[in-house]
Amino acid sequence: MTILIDPPFWPAHGRLWSHLVSDSSYDELHDFAGRLGIPRRGFDHDHYDIPQERYDDVVAAGAVPVKGTELIRRLIASGLRVPERDRRDH
Repeated sequence: MTILIDPPFWPAHGRLWSHLVSDSSYDELHDFAGRLGIPRRGFDHDHYDIPQERYDDVVAAGAVPVKGTELIRRLIASGLRVPERDRRDH
């Protein structure tokens, strides 16, 4: 039961973004994000997109920083990963 965040690496909308995930449940992830005031609109199928300027705050609140490869590995192992083919349908 861990909230994970990867480094701000993903460019979009003129800034860099991190991914925030849970390795146990979406409820845990939504609760964590809600406590930090992260809007639900930031949820993208199986993760929240976190702007670079919020990274340090999110880590200070308890998210565990990991490399992107580790984040994906743990998300897949949790069974919470939404496959790319299912993302295109929505």
